[in-house]
This record gives sequence, C-alpha cells and structure tokens, in this order.
Amino acid sequence: MPTFHDFSVAAADGGMQSMSAYADKVVLVVNTASECGYTRQYAGLQELQQHFGQDPFTVLAFPCNQFGGQEPGGDAAILDFCQTRFGVTFPLMAKGPVNGPEASAVWQWLTQAGGSHPQPVKWNFTKFLIDQQGRLIKRYEPAVEPYELVDDINRLFRRG
Repeated sequence: MPTFHDFSVAAADGGMQSMSAYADKVVLVVNTASECGYTRQYAGLQELQQHFGQDPFTVLAFPCNQFGGQEPGGDAAILDFCQTRFGVTFPLMAKGPVNGPEASAVWQWLTQAGGSHPQPVKWNFTKFLIDQQGRLIKRYEPAVEPYELVDDINRLFRRG
C-alpha cells in the first residue's frame, strides 16, 4: 500500500519535489486558490506553519483552478501573491488539477486513501492531514478553519 512519501510532484519553482522529503513530518496538504472566498485561510495556514515551526511539521499548498476558475495565474504569480499578501513561508507546488484523470498521482491517492471509492475534492481549501509515516489521518472540508486542526495536529505529536 503506497504512502504519501511514495510520490513526487511538480513544485511551483519548476523543479520536482519528492514527498519523501517530508518523511517523519506531519504534513497538511491543502488545495488552494487565490480568488476564492476561502483564500483568507492562507493567513490561518501560515499561522499553523508558525505555531508548529519548532516541530517536524509543514503545510503544503497545491494551487488548483478546477473550481470556478479561481486560480487563473501561473505558478510565479501565485507564489508572489501568497508571499506578499499573506507572508506564506510554506512550500507551494505547481498549479494543477486535484480531480480527474489529469490529477497527479498524489491527488489520486489522497482522494482514494480513505477507502476503495474515490472521494473527489469538492472545492478549494480542502485539507488532508498526513502523519509522520505518510498515512492519511483525516480530511477536512473547506469551511473548516485552519485553527480547528490544532488539536488533531497536537495528537500526532502525542501532546493532546
């Protein structure tokens, strides 16, 4: 059975990023968009990144334009927007689909890891919590605010 660490994806900087680089870390994967009503959640995601900054933790953003065309820019523009508007310091992957046959293997795994029936992403800012062994622990729908994940993240560090 594959884990999150078995995949590689295109990064926003044009290179490839192996998810094995995040082995032994808690990872919060989020599909993002710059023109969405939930875009303000970038601030909360950055707060999580800072709050858990001393821990083996990271947020990974995956920009996507599949939902209402709310991520029209290219990778460089998205990166600039996130850094200048929200002070984002966590990694951004290359823009791409999260559903359907064009979705990367990591997104196909994320949407199927909970069972045999795929559960497509319904909207921007769907979140997936991955443990240190690369297992999908929990999925959160877009309306769940980043601060609501603190207890679940703490439990993975055996603090809650």
